[in-house]
Amino acid sequence: MSTPSGGFTVGSRNNSLERNNLRNESSEEKDIDIVPEAGCLSIVVLGASGDLAKKKTFPALFNLFRQGFLLSNEVHIFGYARTNISTEGLRERLHGYLGKGNEDSTKESDYLSKFLQLIKYVSGSYDSEEGFLLLNKEISEHETSKNSQPGTSRRLFYLALPPSVYRSVCRMIRSYCMNQSDLTGWTRIIVEKPFGKDLSSAEELSAQLGELFDEKQLYRIDHYLGKELVQNLLVLRFANRFFLPLWNRDNIDNVQIVFRENFGTKGRGGYFDEYGIIRDIIQNHLLQVFCLVAMEKPVSLKPEHVRDEKVKVLQSVLPIQPEEVVLGQYDGYKDDPTVSPQSNTPTFATVILRIHNERWEGVPFILKAGKALNSSKAEIRVQFKEVPGDIYKCQKQGRNEFVIRLQPLEAMYMKLTVKKPGLEMSTIQSELDLSYTQRYQDVTIPEAYERLILDTIRGDQQHFVRRDELKAAWEIFTPLLHKIDDGDLKPLLYKPSSRGPPEADQLLAKAGYVQTHGYIWIPPTL
Repeated sequence: MSTPSGGFTVGSRNNSLERNNLRNESSEEKDIDIVPEAGCLSIVVLGASGDLAKKKTFPALFNLFRQGFLLSNEVHIFGYARTNISTEGLRERLHGYLGKGNEDSTKESDYLSKFLQLIKYVSGSYDSEEGFLLLNKEISEHETSKNSQPGTSRRLFYLALPPSVYRSVCRMIRSYCMNQSDLTGWTRIIVEKPFGKDLSSAEELSAQLGELFDEKQLYRIDHYLGKELVQNLLVLRFANRFFLPLWNRDNIDNVQIVFRENFGTKGRGGYFDEYGIIRDIIQNHLLQVFCLVAMEKPVSLKPEHVRDEKVKVLQSVLPIQPEEVVLGQYDGYKDDPTVSPQSNTPTFATVILRIHNERWEGVPFILKAGKALNSSKAEIRVQFKEVPGDIYKCQKQGRNEFVIRLQPLEAMYMKLTVKKPGLEMSTIQSELDLSYTQRYQDVTIPEAYERLILDTIRGDQQHFVRRDELKAAWEIFTPLLHKIDDGDLKPLLYKPSSRGPPEADQLLAKAGYVQTHGYIWIPPTL
């Protein structure tokens, strides 16, 4: 019988989430009352008929159910949206997005059937007292049917919604759908990005949510923090002796954190034109990765200790200099009818961040993201300085690099110089490679949303964005974003399926990055 991450046995009654942390010693041995076990779990997906819910939220919940992390005798899932459909209608909509795993088809069909029976749909508006009273009635009936003691039930609300309705929805939840949290029960809210458009709007949103919920109840989700190799960063840095003395300005020349897509806005032109590549990718996803690469070792792995160190590194970032920014917009972007013909929105950006502290002074962190480029990938590329006294005269072949491929084809490899096989003394670039598809053939890497939803149920906020962290992130990028919004910085035109504006490569070279010519990493095959 297999055991998923976290130590809960699949198919076992002891799989109940958080149960191991809630058992107490006998009251005869300890002069205290016995704390009741956690009650039933109600998961509410608001915006249940939208794309995010169908493509990410419900599939993640289904995979958690299939792996035994959600039990049918404890959990019930509620969909809530304005769309006027029935429960069966929602189940039919979701059917095609679920059950795409490698399980036996009969077994898979059985899992899917049982999961869909856990879903109930409630229709209502996002500012309607009537709708949320009905939702609360349905949740309460589920809790009663499971004989949950008052104050022990758990309610998780996932806001798969645009930020414009966060305030009204959260007010309705606070007024009509809260669980009694005086015992082991709780109410938790998962909020999707974008968390505002700049510092002032983010602070306004944080203040609105802060009036309604404690920080421990809020889970600002950035799905990049749930990716397998992003989660591996702290292990790599702080559990391996040979990285500890190398991870500093004495040995590292520059760091790149890259996100590339080989397609354009794909029907999201209206949304994307309002936000742009910096707000959509760099200010959140890439900046979260940046924090984990650059932060100091936390006191422990307690969520607050980890998040404290992330905030410290953000607060050490110097103001972004305009000469260290290259913006681009791909040719044809404005052909989308939902995009303004006068749009100044960048679809590509290279931004250099510099950290003013003892470890990283002088090391450029290059954050680069773009659409309609010549490839699709996300990776971290740590480039080391050249070997002093190079007796083999191999500097022109390229520098040592440590590369972490986040997606696709998860891998990490060390690019290094070796002797070319043969009788001659010549050198070539090769790699030490850990490719996950080859090394972990029998392991299915979980989707980021699966991990983060499970973390929310467990009450682990380590991989979620804290309010002061959000503020510090916006403080870095808001001045740059306002210059773009005001038209003071304009994107350069670049051809689709290219590397982006040539000026971006020139900026990289100026920052010290040395490109290796003639070397291509080829993922190993089985």
